[in-house]
Amino acid sequence: MSLTLPASIDVAGFDALHDDVARWRGLIASIGAGYSASPVEAAGAGTVLVGLVGQDLVVKLYPPFLRDHFEFEAAVLERLQGRLSVPTPQLVDRSEHDGWPFLVMTQLAGEPLDAAWPSLSEAARCRVLESIGRVAAEVHALAPDGLAALAPAWDHFVQRQRAGCLRRQQRTGLPAHLLAQLEPFVDGALPEGPPVILTGEYTPMNLLLQRRETRLAGMFDFGDGLLGPARYDWLGPLCFLAAGQRERCDAFLAGYGAPAGRDWRLPLLRLLLLHRYSNLPGQIAQPGWQAAPSFEALAELIWP
Repeated sequence: MSLTLPASIDVAGFDALHDDVARWRGLIASIGAGYSASPVEAAGAGTVLVGLVGQDLVVKLYPPFLRDHFEFEAAVLERLQGRLSVPTPQLVDRSEHDGWPFLVMTQLAGEPLDAAWPSLSEAARCRVLESIGRVAAEVHALAPDGLAALAPAWDHFVQRQRAGCLRRQQRTGLPAHLLAQLEPFVDGALPEGPPVILTGEYTPMNLLLQRRETRLAGMFDFGDGLLGPARYDWLGPLCFLAAGQRERCDAFLAGYGAPAGRDWRLPLLRLLLLHRYSNLPGQIAQPGWQAAPSFEALAELIWP
């Protein structure tokens, strides 16, 4: 029997639903059946309800409180299509079920980068990081016309993140000696620049690899994007993948076409602390970073 979706649901209620795949597997399958005769596999990962329709399509079902993510992702999928050196999903349809919006898009081929990364050589990792930098620069070069109305204003976003920063960092386990320095630090200067399309998704969880040629095979998941300074999008590759290795940092920056120097480190670290999903224990892939005595020392450690 197919699940009837509630007209209203809060974050906690949706999280409980999301984690209970058996409750919504039939529903996502019935939606997918409207687009293909292929079997539908419910995917428990991600922040919304996702169904993989054979090897061709993906269905993404959003709770009503994430309608802004639905609208932004649909617009970005259309904006990126055919304009990058790597494939992105093609938007097939946008619709609703019980008042919950959903997107249907093409499914990309390739190996998830987070699965492939541990077995790559150091040279291959640097090549991948260089290509990630190149793709990020391509996205940032696209005009964001029409997207501003679909994303929170950058200044308002920063204000809200600063207001909740201490509480979030306490909850996610920032060390006590850094918590004591947090508020004056995050009040400092942030990266500047014209607003660009920020996907926030240059992370190993949302990139696909063509292993034989060690090249990117695809990029997906744009619902939680923003418009703002370009360096916000540096955080994914420079935290999850660079892991405190100078050569990897340099490879990403070379691909992006960034000038030499590290004057961006402290402003970028402030953005990491203010990121909408900031969680340093899960985002800094370098053992022992918690022992850094200050944020200045931490920035030098993770981005040498």
